[in-house]
Amino acid sequence: MNANKNIIQVQDLRKEFKSYSSRPGLSGAFRDLFTRNYKTLAAVDNISLTIQQGEMVGYIGENGAGKSTTIKMLTGILTPTSGSIVVNGMDPHKEREQFVRTIGVVFGQRSQLWWDIAVQESFRLLKKVYRVSDEDYKNHMGHVIETLEIGPLLDKPVRKLSLGQRMRCELAAALIHNPPLLFLDEPTIGLDVLVKLKIRKFLKEINEQYKTTILLTTHDLTDIEALCERVVLLDEGKIVYDGKLNQLQANAVDGKQVEFQFLSEIYVTDLPATPKVLWEQKDATTWLANINGDERIVSELISTVVQKNPIKNVRINEISTEEIIRKIYEEGMALS
Repeated sequence: MNANKNIIQVQDLRKEFKSYSSRPGLSGAFRDLFTRNYKTLAAVDNISLTIQQGEMVGYIGENGAGKSTTIKMLTGILTPTSGSIVVNGMDPHKEREQFVRTIGVVFGQRSQLWWDIAVQESFRLLKKVYRVSDEDYKNHMGHVIETLEIGPLLDKPVRKLSLGQRMRCELAAALIHNPPLLFLDEPTIGLDVLVKLKIRKFLKEINEQYKTTILLTTHDLTDIEALCERVVLLDEGKIVYDGKLNQLQANAVDGKQVEFQFLSEIYVTDLPATPKVLWEQKDATTWLANINGDERIVSELISTVVQKNPIKNVRINEISTEEIIRKIYEEGMALS
């Protein structure tokens, strides 16, 4: 397979919903019986997006930004108001029956496993639905079951599983037919750290081994940092950033933050005043330097401060992705 094959191609995709509003008062309620007032809201507002085979892309944004609506259109659950979608060479809505055999979907809040029967019975039913041969199932699922450590859970009914156990089984269920494309919507929500690490490790492995393309929406930005080189940031139905995560980190935050811990109390007058440094006091002996500049300015500042004051500790703080994204939303900055 060509490594640069486009798995998802979206052009000017739009989804509108009608929102009804009630008129005030009794007369308003009476008029509402005959004619309704409504306004049209665009949940997804003319977005264009291309994802290539083997990419792991983080699709992020605040609640109501349009992430779930996009995923529902990409998986064929919703029909777009306008624009075009081609996923795995098909129109997800029009060629639904054939299309669903080429994708795997895990929604953190919804289950594809049958609640009252053993996990392996669910797997068996899904194997039939997806028309997977015994040989393919054995070769592929043996590895999946072992890596996700769900062997001991196969005889248990789904309702007896903890959330972490169920999510690992959900992930395995989505991969029974070894799809080239996996949609993950909040796959680690409510899970403990060890289970999250297990799931991340597994996703990396299937991406490397099968070149599985993964589109991940999550509020847990450590998932994105661990898995995705590329992020697509959505705000009010529009893409405000599409590019490398490290580029977002570099662009979105001015310079670095250096934390100085002094041996005794320090006042701002004791610190070097320069236009590229904004000082912020944490406590009597700790100051933060927010630096608008490159590594050279950082090292110059550290050497100046260290020469003039007795230092207990110096630390360069990495600014988290969460902080960056919060900043983008607060400042409303669209990054190119």
